[in-house]
Amino acid sequence: FNLSWIADDLTVFFWDHIMYIKQVIIEGFKSYKEQIATEAFSPKINCVVGANGSGKSNFFHAIRFVISDLFHNLRNEERQALLHEGAGHQVLSAFVEIVFDNSDNRIPVDKDEVRLRRTIGAKKDEYFLDGKHITKTEVMNLLESAGFSRSNPYYVVQQGKIASLTLMKDSERLDLLKEIGGTRVYEERRRESLKIMHDTDNRRKQIIQVIQYLDERLRELDEEKEELKNYQQLDRKRKSLEYAIYDKELHDAKQMLAKIEEERYRVSEKSARMYDSVMTFDERSKELDKSFKDHSKEVQKLSKEKEEVDKSKKDAIKMRAKLELDDKELQEKIVLNLKAKEDAEVQLKLLEDEIQGSCAELNKIKKSYDKQVREEENLTREIMEREKQLSILYQKKGRASQFHDKAARDQWLKKEIRDYEQVLSSNLEQERKLRDEIEQLEKDINDQDSYIKGRKDEAHELESLISGYRQEYNQYKSERNKLHDERMSLWDKEKNLSGEIEKRRSEMAQAEKSLDNATPGDIRRGLYSIKKICKADRVIEGGVFGPIFELLDCDEKFFTAVEVTAGNSLFHVVVESDEIASKIISQLNAQKGGRVTFIPLNRVNPPRVTYPQSSDVIPLLKKLRFSEKFAPAFAQVFAKTVTCKDLDVATRVARNNGLDCITLEG
Repeated sequence: FNLSWIADDLTVFFWDHIMYIKQVIIEGFKSYKEQIATEAFSPKINCVVGANGSGKSNFFHAIRFVISDLFHNLRNEERQALLHEGAGHQVLSAFVEIVFDNSDNRIPVDKDEVRLRRTIGAKKDEYFLDGKHITKTEVMNLLESAGFSRSNPYYVVQQGKIASLTLMKDSERLDLLKEIGGTRVYEERRRESLKIMHDTDNRRKQIIQVIQYLDERLRELDEEKEELKNYQQLDRKRKSLEYAIYDKELHDAKQMLAKIEEERYRVSEKSARMYDSVMTFDERSKELDKSFKDHSKEVQKLSKEKEEVDKSKKDAIKMRAKLELDDKELQEKIVLNLKAKEDAEVQLKLLEDEIQGSCAELNKIKKSYDKQVREEENLTREIMEREKQLSILYQKKGRASQFHDKAARDQWLKKEIRDYEQVLSSNLEQERKLRDEIEQLEKDINDQDSYIKGRKDEAHELESLISGYRQEYNQYKSERNKLHDERMSLWDKEKNLSGEIEKRRSEMAQAEKSLDNATPGDIRRGLYSIKKICKADRVIEGGVFGPIFELLDCDEKFFTAVEVTAGNSLFHVVVESDEIASKIISQLNAQKGGRVTFIPLNRVNPPRVTYPQSSDVIPLLKKLRFSEKFAPAFAQVFAKTVTCKDLDVATRVARNNGLDCITLEG
């Protein structure tokens, strides 16, 4: 379709296609404050007639506002200029909606009627198709597909174009026709295409060079790929060997742990046996105590028995001497009684004869038997008395009639005297022997007394020793109880320490794993390679002290500040000299063992820093704990950093003193 202005007060619409504008709805756009909707347009020719200033041009601009490039990219002030600025309330947004007849499906939408609306405001510029929001690019593509081409803007004939066409020269008219026919666009596009082809040739040459470079690079990458495959195979072998080594070390550690556990079990059993032996000795000591008391009672009892035995022994000695004297007297009486017996036997024989005669008489005199018996008994008693008297008389008579003369008597007396002297001498000898025996017994008694006294002294000593032993035993018992309590507490401590060790081991393994994850891969491989090199070469091992993070210690509140300040410097390895560093670097390069930065102590020149004197500023280096010989290395990393109370202090110190400042929060 064509839209033309015939005059200032007349606008004519020419629809030269089936698709045409059916209706236009305007609100808030330029002079149209309230919403205005036109009546349905004719599919042929439509004229808009009105007085000057009635809004014909604004109506024309409203249609171009939606479908042309005239209002394509609007700035904020340009959008504000399109809004109605009349009296009354300020208009904040405006829209123009065009209703197209799409019976021929010129617009690729499956509808007979298409509504395209554009809404603007101070901060918005939006398009809506049938009430749905679409982008500006989609709108342009939709219009292009419907024939509203940007390259041929003459589907809208602006005011004055027809008059200028009649006054044009032939060449200008030809250019206009070419422009309308699209030939000028073709020439422009041809020139653009030739330029693009030239640029494409240049780019093609550059691409060929790039392809050649890429081919060379691909060949290098193929070689590196082969090397990488070899490295990966070797790395897998290395990992398998490391796993085997770690597995063996783990197996050895488990065996060692089992041995230690077995040794601890043996020590525990030994301790239990010692405890049992102590308890046995305790019971034995109680038994010895009891037996000592029993023996003491027995000693006292034996002492009393000994006194009684001594007393009975003295009585027995006296009784023996008395009995011996009585025995001697009895012997003498026996001798005399033997002689009297002989005389009595003679008398008895006579008496028996008389008894026989008496018996005969008794037989004769039975009646007086009982009387005679009684008389006999009386006579027997009298006879015995008489015999006694007779024996006494016989003894007296015998002594007188024994000797015929005085000399015989004297001889007999001398003999008796000799006999008595022999008896006396034997009695004296016996007395002497008895005295010797008495002396020996007294000596034995003294010996027994001294022995008893010695035993008593020994008993007292044993009592004192036993009391001392009892005290020592009580002391040892208390010490044993104390040691037992200590052992129990040590067992508890051992158990707690074992749990703590296992916990620390797991924490250490977790920390090492976290450290490995936090450490860059090439640095991690470099540190691991350095450990292997140090194990293989003892000379190098003596000159390698380890990375910075293994050599320092500090309070937990400074961890963040230290980590932020040092960064990757925490993984720098401190060595004794640059010579050792060179040896390690050569081996790392030969083994492709990663990347490591070294700090040789003989080459380090620590900076001299003057710190501000303030309680809010603390040199970070002074809060670290490390060996004095590593001071140059730590000064190189941390000397220029101070910890500040807050960011304001840090800013002031950094500006005035030129130091690196950090808070405890990092």
